[in-house]
Amino acid sequence: MYRLLFQSFFRTKIFLISLVLLVTVGVISILIGKQYLVKQENAIAASQEFQKESIARNLEYHKEDLGLLLYYLRFTLIKQPSTISAISIGQSDVNPLLQAVTIRGLEGQKYDTDFENPSLLMSGNLDLGFVIIYLFPLVLIAMTFNLYSEEKEQGTWRILAAQTSARAKFLLKKLGIRMLFVFGVLIFLLFLASGVLNIALDQNFWAMFLQSILYLFFWSALCLFIVSFQKNSSFNALALISIWVVLTVLIPAMVNNYVLNTYQVPEALEAMVEQRDGYHEKWDLEKDATMVGFFDAYPQYKNYTVPEEEFSWIWYYGMQHMGDLAAEGTSTEMSEKIMLRNIVSEKVAFFVPTMHAQLSFNSLAGTDMLSHLDFLQGLEKFHEGLRLSFYPKIFENVPADTIDWQVHDVKFHKTTAHLNWLRLLLPTVLVFLVIGVLALLNLRRL
Repeated sequence: MYRLLFQSFFRTKIFLISLVLLVTVGVISILIGKQYLVKQENAIAASQEFQKESIARNLEYHKEDLGLLLYYLRFTLIKQPSTISAISIGQSDVNPLLQAVTIRGLEGQKYDTDFENPSLLMSGNLDLGFVIIYLFPLVLIAMTFNLYSEEKEQGTWRILAAQTSARAKFLLKKLGIRMLFVFGVLIFLLFLASGVLNIALDQNFWAMFLQSILYLFFWSALCLFIVSFQKNSSFNALALISIWVVLTVLIPAMVNNYVLNTYQVPEALEAMVEQRDGYHEKWDLEKDATMVGFFDAYPQYKNYTVPEEEFSWIWYYGMQHMGDLAAEGTSTEMSEKIMLRNIVSEKVAFFVPTMHAQLSFNSLAGTDMLSHLDFLQGLEKFHEGLRLSFYPKIFENVPADTIDWQVHDVKFHKTTAHLNWLRLLLPTVLVFLVIGVLALLNLRRL
């Protein structure tokens, strides 16, 4: 029987259309991912070259005044790129891959990013993760909505029912063949992506692989559940498409709207303005008002004298630091609100496999908001290290040409992500099992 079912399926138009559609769009999404990685590589190479040229060029003009030289020099921190991010680009198209900062106030520089076309950002990227989450379920729906109704409407169900008592098994075999085809295309695309994008077959790849398989198991169980009600083809198609819209569009939009309004995050501009106001107002105050706060933060610099009647770099960089302290509250509030948004989204996603798959893909690829927050924390440590390294040299007026500038090349930050297999796989497994059991119970009526 399996041979006949295979032959019958392979002769249908839906098989050929689905094969061409999935493979074509899948390959296109992999090539888009490749372009994304190439763009990252070009940006990294350009930043490395720029930093070397910038240091060399500024040394020609400001080598006698280290404080002035470091006013201009930028030092770059790059988020360690991961090739698996090409599968799920996530929010990395709006969050910068790298940040070039001076040793001045950080809050005014932290949120600098490239200009992007808003229409392109709105439409998003056609990465492989998008194809798996949105397109594969549609193909499954198209191939399974009439598993039972097709036989009934063509008048073959009575003949089949007279020949066998295992009618439910017959439908399960038809479903299994369609699942085998879809899963085969999925596995092919994932390993093709691994080869084309040079993705290591590490635990993150296998976690994404398993999550993709479970996600399609969920949709297969859902299709079988709707078919098990033994309704006509029109009802099945309308019901499944409606569920697809609710799970992939409506619920994520509602959750997004809820978290945006419940946990309103102050704009990054607010922190930048507070930093600049905190710095600029110090020009009109006594120098002691600045230096007391600066020396409280860095008591190791109390031995340096601050001239009262003339400009000094210790006073200037002290003002810059006080500006950052003025914006510290807003910056911390932003991070806390973003964390709360993510927590709420993850809780809802526990019951919504489409959301859970999307969040899981982004987390495994390092393209979620938490990864960006980790990068910003790394940027703060990087900036602090630069300041503590250069402050004593500036305050002691060390000649710039005595410093080993080769040490200050582009640095990389590797985000720390902890893979929790239970949290990753359990939500999809539970939803799949519940719907699968309900579907099998319904099929017993056949």
